[in-house]
This record gives sequence, C-alpha cells and structure tokens, in this order.
Amino acid sequence: MSLPDPSLLLARAPVVPVVTIQSVAAGIKLARALVEGGLPLIEVTLRTPVALEAMAAIAAEVPDAVVGAGTVTRPELIEKSIAAGARFLVSPGCPPALAEAFAEAPVPVLPGCATATEAMTLHAMGFSVLKLFPAEAVGGANLIKSLAGPLPDLRFCPTGGIGPDNVGKYLSQTNILAVGGSWVCPNDAINTGDWARIVELSKAAAKLHRAAFP
Repeated sequence: MSLPDPSLLLARAPVVPVVTIQSVAAGIKLARALVEGGLPLIEVTLRTPVALEAMAAIAAEVPDAVVGAGTVTRPELIEKSIAAGARFLVSPGCPPALAEAFAEAPVPVLPGCATATEAMTLHAMGFSVLKLFPAEAVGGANLIKSLAGPLPDLRFCPTGGIGPDNVGKYLSQTNILAVGGSWVCPNDAINTGDWARIVELSKAAAKLHRAAFP
C-alpha cells in the first residue's frame, strides 16, 4: 500500500515549528512570523480549545504556510483536522486503531514511535517516515543512528527536547529528514508579541543543514 509521502513536505525546511496556540489572532501572527523566517511547515498541536479554529484561520490567511495538526491522538481528530485545513498529521504515539485510521488518511502522516518494535510495526503498515517522540528521553540521535542499520528504509522527524544546543546531532544523521521543535517560537515571545524575535530565530533555524554538522 502506497501512502501519502511526507518527505516532500519535510524537504522544505530543516525545522518544523511545534506550536501551541492560545488565541486565533496570535496564531495568525505567529504563522506569518515563522513563514517570514523561512519555516513554512507549522505543526499546530491540538492541545488548546482554539487549535482547530486557529489552524483554519492560518490556512485561510497565511497562504504560504503549510499547516499541520499535531497531537492527533484519536481517529476522530483526523477528519476534524483535515476539515480545518491540515495538510499533514502528527501523533505522539500510534496505537493500532489510530494507525489504521492514519493509513486511510488523504494527507501525509508522521505517526509517532519510541522503539524499534513500534517503528517496525508502522513500517509494515506502509509508513516510511516516522516521528520519534519524546526524542531526547528515549535515546535521541543515537537511537535513530542505531536504527539506520537494521531499518534502512525508514526516515524520521524527531521531536521532544531538541533545541539549538543539540539539533546538530540530529541533522547530521542521514535518516533524519527534519526535526520538530518549539525553540523557534518561545512562549514569552508569543505572549509579548515579539514577532521580530521569532522571525530571527526562524531565519537561523532555516539555515541549518547537514553540511554544517560533519
């Protein structure tokens, strides 16, 4: 079975901002700042009451943004997210019922895994790009490097505990397509409306590439 491939999306930038939005207005301004800084993929976590509304607003008002839904934990959230404009879906983990629903989704999916067994199970269902979560807590870049030998057809977008101090360890691995992170949109900058700071952090993140991390 051939599923929608997230690789082309992840090729657009080395970092996928993971954002938790408290208001629709702030979400739109945040998305504009991230896009201006060169990070068009935006994972909006479904952790707040306004997440779906904010996703729809970003999709409508920030045309250069590629908005996705994060923290998709139940099958019923798939249809709601896509209806709100999500162009990709991300989960922290992937129990069987969710994996089966993801396999029917019309948009690219990054199902979450934390172990080799989980990665193998998802690969057997047709998923070739996975989210490792929580990345640092379960072994980080070293775990993903170790999986490259026995699971050479898998690629990853790790999230969880990744920031400027350790992102190089991840992007130096050939089986990592991009990383997810929230350091490019710190809460204090969002709360104070310091969009210029977010633009600058995004510009720095957008310039990251493997050649810088031998």
